[in-house]
Amino acid sequence: MSEDACRADVWLWRARFFKTRSLSAKFIEEGRVRLTRGGLDETRLDKASRPVKVGDKLVFAVGGRLIAVQVEAMGDRRGPPAEARTLYSDLQNSSGGDAAEQH
Repeated sequence: MSEDACRADVWLWRARFFKTRSLSAKFIEEGRVRLTRGGLDETRLDKASRPVKVGDKLVFAVGGRLIAVQVEAMGDRRGPPAEARTLYSDLQNSSGGDAAEQH
């Protein structure tokens, strides 16, 4: 993939929403992640290999909590939580706790 796109499962893992890449891939393949690109209609991601790009919006529920984020960066690695939080912005404007590593 190019530098402006990343596999959806890799991005969710790098952003620390899942502890393993295989968990994020399984979650996507179950159709539990919705993507909005360029303000167009929301679509369900059906394959872990689908690309996400900067500006995409993702909505999914983990651990009984709805998460809505906008992709801000791809990231080069799975870094510490502070680094992972720079990969997205929270669309729910909530300042409560970390969404990371719920699974």
